[in-house]
Amino acid sequence: MIQAKVRTKSSSFSPADRRGIYRAIYERRDVRSHFLSAPVPEAVLGRILDAAHHAPSVGFMQPWDFIVIRDESVRRAIHANFESSNRRAAAVYEGEQRKLYDTLKLAGILEAPVNLCITCDHKRPKGSGLGRQSDSATDLYSTVCAVQNLWLAARAESLGVGWVSILDPEKLKAILGVPAPLTPVAYLCVGYVSEFLTSPELEEKGWECRESLTKLIHFDRWDAQDERRAAAMVETIEERKSIGR
Repeated sequence: MIQAKVRTKSSSFSPADRRGIYRAIYERRDVRSHFLSAPVPEAVLGRILDAAHHAPSVGFMQPWDFIVIRDESVRRAIHANFESSNRRAAAVYEGEQRKLYDTLKLAGILEAPVNLCITCDHKRPKGSGLGRQSDSATDLYSTVCAVQNLWLAARAESLGVGWVSILDPEKLKAILGVPAPLTPVAYLCVGYVSEFLTSPELEEKGWECRESLTKLIHFDRWDAQDERRAAAMVETIEERKSIGR
């Protein structure tokens, strides 16, 4: 029988390492405002793209591609797409919620010095389909993991990232020349910022608040919840959130 080698010292994270990871997670923000005009060095951009490329992917399929967008004319075309899409999105809301919606800053396409579009290639042969027979959407899930890796690495590099979801995807593909079979998963605005907010912007503006984690934990099956048991699991969360502040 082959026994796996268990690494201890070389693969362990120090307390400082762990604090850094949790700090990046808790201080990551979806940035729409506060972008600075300072350029993002190619080396820094390369590091966060490499972090994205090291995300987990089902069957090791690596279905992602990255379009780096600096050209102002391209960004203006994307911004026009956002504005028309945003007008349609705003029409869904009424009354006080519509008034609040109209005050929200929902994209930094022109303000951020770099935009990124991350796509998913559904036909990528890498991985030979392993893990995709039961759920064909795993390529999309894998691409989202790449987005999250990039986002956390960007926070560690003091870069703000904003995900622009209010876009017509077919128009976006036409502007960027994305082949028809591919799916644009994320359009991101990236750049240095004047500040990172202490809580999500949508929470600060009163649009929504974070749900209590204890209400979202189930034990062994969907309808088996125990908030006291869940609270015991996460009692140190507030302590971890305060790290680095």
